[in-house]
Amino acid sequence: MRLLLVEDNVALADSLCSVLKRAGYAVDWRTDGRDAAVLGEQEPYDLAILDLGLPGMDGLAVLQRWRAAGSSLPVLILTARSRWTERVEGLQAGADDYLTKPFHNEELLLRVQALLRRAHGRVPQALLSVAGLQLDEAQQQVRVGDAEPLSLSASEFKLLRYFMLNPGKVLSKTQLAEHLYDYEDERDSNVIEVLINHLRRKLGREAIETRRGQGYVLVGHAE
Repeated sequence: MRLLLVEDNVALADSLCSVLKRAGYAVDWRTDGRDAAVLGEQEPYDLAILDLGLPGMDGLAVLQRWRAAGSSLPVLILTARSRWTERVEGLQAGADDYLTKPFHNEELLLRVQALLRRAHGRVPQALLSVAGLQLDEAQQQVRVGDAEPLSLSASEFKLLRYFMLNPGKVLSKTQLAEHLYDYEDERDSNVIEVLINHLRRKLGREAIETRRGQGYVLVGHAE
């Protein structure tokens, strides 16, 4: 899952980038509201974490621009502003959730997780359960049916989570690369193939089907 972090506090942003990347997210970071507004319109992000007090363009104006353009990008607002009227303004402008600074990283991760699941029609719960698979995002492990949990590499985890949030959908290599890598990463489709083969060895050969000329689809584990 690919996130846009818009935060002009460098120390906080550095810390959040590390926390989010350890949790398996690809993160693009911008400090200026004008840059973020354009990037949010051009790139296929899964979620934006948006500070309100930004140079160039206020976070509220960025959000209003996205919504006016018809974007349904889930947005979690971060702010040091504690007045309830400002929180209401953010929600009225189209924010999906609100987190006031200072906050615990664990709470941020849980809110991001919940927003992503809702955006993909999944009910927020302890484990992501799809097609006979149970994914523990905190431990980055997957359980196939009633078997013992299997550990995943960081890249395997990122790929499987995206498949599980889009079950039954045919996903092309381009789509997968766009949502698994950040703006600066080199997107190698051969790496996607290798990771899919790794997942098949762990989940079963039939868990991920190849649709020739189209991409891949998660079928999962037959109950």
